[in-house]
Amino acid sequence: MASTSKVSYWELIKNGITKDNTIFKLALSLCPSIAVTNKLENGVLMGVAVLFVQVTVNTTISLMRKVIHPRVRLPIFMLVISGWVTVTSMMMNAFAPEVYKQMGLYIQLIVAFASILARAEMFASKNTVLPSMFDGIGMGLGFMFALTVISFFRELLGKGSLWGIPIVNAKPLLIMILPAGGFFAVGLLMAFFNWIDIRFFKKSPSGSAH
Repeated sequence: MASTSKVSYWELIKNGITKDNTIFKLALSLCPSIAVTNKLENGVLMGVAVLFVQVTVNTTISLMRKVIHPRVRLPIFMLVISGWVTVTSMMMNAFAPEVYKQMGLYIQLIVAFASILARAEMFASKNTVLPSMFDGIGMGLGFMFALTVISFFRELLGKGSLWGIPIVNAKPLLIMILPAGGFFAVGLLMAFFNWIDIRFFKKSPSGSAH
């Protein structure tokens, strides 16, 4: 892994949103991208929850990195993740109870998100607090961006509304709010963002665009 001395905090955030985007680039933690994105509100709040957990987990692991024995690091990482997920679940239940009734199970499943454990193992356990925090912000914002975009199109096309407010006065494509529509939306958006990356940002070894 590249040394953080050569990577600015802005680059850590940018990479989390673009190059290392959890959904569109790494195809990790896809369950919520299908299960909770039939409404824009759900997608945004799920993204906020993951952002909070990612940042707090990265920061906590970085603070503890010198006292965690390598042989027990994974159980410790999972304990830290589950602790912060519990805090997030309780906060959402307190401040957004109606939404929590619909997606509480998926909030609790954040514990099992491979993306959060991967950043704890690959980055936070090897870097100081500030780089780890900004890495968490970038990865969390990337996840929130992906869920927001997916839920935006699914609710707009499947219900003709956004955040529950009617927008389009036309017959909706009901398949878009079903699981099959979720897979369809994720696949198309993943292909679209990868095409943009290849078309406009990938460089050949000589520095010219393909």
